[in-house]
Amino acid sequence: MDLKVKLQVFEGPLDLLLHLLEKNKVNIYDIPIVEITSQYIEYISEMKRQDLNIVSEFLVMAATLLDIKSRMLLPKEEKEEEQDPRAELVQKLLEYKMYKCMSYELKDRQVDACKVMFKAPTIPEEVRRYEEPVDLEQLLSDITLKKLNAVFKTIMRKREDKIDPIRSKFGKIEKEEVSLEERMNYLSQYALTHHRFSFRAILEAQCTKMEVIVTFLSILELMKTGKIRISQEYIFDDILIESKVAA
Repeated sequence: MDLKVKLQVFEGPLDLLLHLLEKNKVNIYDIPIVEITSQYIEYISEMKRQDLNIVSEFLVMAATLLDIKSRMLLPKEEKEEEQDPRAELVQKLLEYKMYKCMSYELKDRQVDACKVMFKAPTIPEEVRRYEEPVDLEQLLSDITLKKLNAVFKTIMRKREDKIDPIRSKFGKIEKEEVSLEERMNYLSQYALTHHRFSFRAILEAQCTKMEVIVTFLSILELMKTGKIRISQEYIFDDILIESKVAA
């Protein structure tokens, strides 16, 4: 049977072998080595006018097929313990077939990618700068006395960490502590002049433990009477205080 093919159809000896197996519809794990070798050598004979560098690769495979063929023709008793001579060739063909299928898949993806068109963004500036309005009720709904108490305890712990364990035992003369009423008046005026200030900062600015406590209680009283209000833009942000009384 004549086998007339063109060399440029095949990318190498493994490609030709795979073509012959598919053409003859044979199992790749049970290659009829005699028949395939004959067809392969017949194809080599058609390559006399081709470039020698290309033909050499196919000649090496032809020699491999002849070697396998000769070992397959040995008497059974001499090859009972020997591994199937076709095993290494089958492994190479399976790997080549896998990579060839992968190349087809990549080529299909490349073709599909060429069909994808992209458009540059043309969003109007006023739309791009738009920010969703902040829901103040939702932001303030999470502010509780529990959070205020947590901030208060944090400030107190920081002040305790600053205490010198030696000097703190020294005797000292202290002036009379500020009263709750005086601190409320001070905070009311402070809120009017500063309009908006940090709850944490106002506590940290106090000099003594008693001043921190009185200031904290004053803020709670002013909230209760509606003279100030507190807000928190995001969860875990600093709590802000602002006056509700017009200046």
